[in-house]
Amino acid sequence: MANILSISSEVIRGHVGHAASRFVLQRLGHEVWAFPTVLLSNHPGHKTFSGKKTDRGELEKMRDTLDGNGWLGAVDAVFTGYLPAAEHAEFAVETIALVKSRAPGAKVLCDPALGDDPKGLYIAESAARAIKAKLTALADCLTPNRFELAWLTGIPVTDVESARRSAAALAHPRLFATSIPGPGADMISNLLIEAGEVHRATVKKRHVAPHGTGDMFAALLLGHLLDGKSAPEALALATASVEVVLEESEGADELRLIPTQDLWASPEPWPVERVECPSKSDGNVPALDPEVP
Repeated sequence: MANILSISSEVIRGHVGHAASRFVLQRLGHEVWAFPTVLLSNHPGHKTFSGKKTDRGELEKMRDTLDGNGWLGAVDAVFTGYLPAAEHAEFAVETIALVKSRAPGAKVLCDPALGDDPKGLYIAESAARAIKAKLTALADCLTPNRFELAWLTGIPVTDVESARRSAAALAHPRLFATSIPGPGADMISNLLIEAGEVHRATVKKRHVAPHGTGDMFAALLLGHLLDGKSAPEALALATASVEVVLEESEGADELRLIPTQDLWASPEPWPVERVECPSKSDGNVPALDPEVP
């Protein structure tokens, strides 16, 4: 069992943010200390919602209280998700530094929840830029979707090879990218890009799906990695679990995470293949403007 300090959103109804990631990690046997960056009635994608962002000062007080009790030294990993304002990104950066000072071996997974297709950014641009400039470099693992990977690098991502080039521009040791187009018109890929190698799990493209799959996917990856699985194994298991939930959630307005837990907690691994990409000079890839709508 690992202790995971998580910084993300909280909703009362539904399964996005911590309402997805926390339960996933707990179901896999890990302890989660959840700092809510916002508290909302439900996902904003519904007809109406209410709630507010959490004040940075309140988050700092709670974090420092945990530290004063001597507990931050027991943290095994930090998970960052939805950070709607620049102050939340700054809080995450400072918290990672504090945790590392108490537990130098703690790992960091950053799910850069910036936006998605087709709407683009869904957090403040100042927050997105703070995540890009200060947070991603602290992570041992990044989990962007197609839009986020392109936004972080300014390199269009349209297929596996452009995703590889974009990841190379980030110079990040381990990156999992979701919703990458291809290899067919009705398919998308979840990729592991690590040490110049690319592994791919291919799934069918869904035009309608409940929110929260990114939170679930990132949490599954972290949970399996902390359990000692290799990165390709974590990709295979996380992809399989998300696919199970999506199949069972068809037509629902939220992920059916609770009733499907016995299926996704121990799935049959999804097929994963190593992809041979053309050898190119990544240093010559031109940077473009970020995909800000």
